[in-house]
Amino acid sequence: MTRLHTDPVEVLRNGGDPARFLWHDRLYVVREVLGHWVETGEWWQHARSRAAVVTTGEREVWRVEAGAGRSAPLGVYDLSLDAGAGTWTLARTAD
Repeated sequence: MTRLHTDPVEVLRNGGDPARFLWHDRLYVVREVLGHWVETGEWWQHARSRAAVVTTGEREVWRVEAGAGRSAPLGVYDLSLDAGAGTWTLARTAD
């Protein structure tokens, strides 16, 4: 089941990719990075012309497989980094 979230998380990176994250006082260890992409906000509402490039609301997203301990089942998590604010959010979970 997939769930959407907007929860703040603390992320520790290793070589640029998330290695661990803290969510609801539980430490999750990333086992594998499944995907990485950049999303932009509603650029079409901010552009003055078709040639304008605006990065309003840009965020990087990592889809990771992670677990909260050795015996805990693994899940898939989308971790989002707000490029402007430098803050991390848990955007989606799938189990």
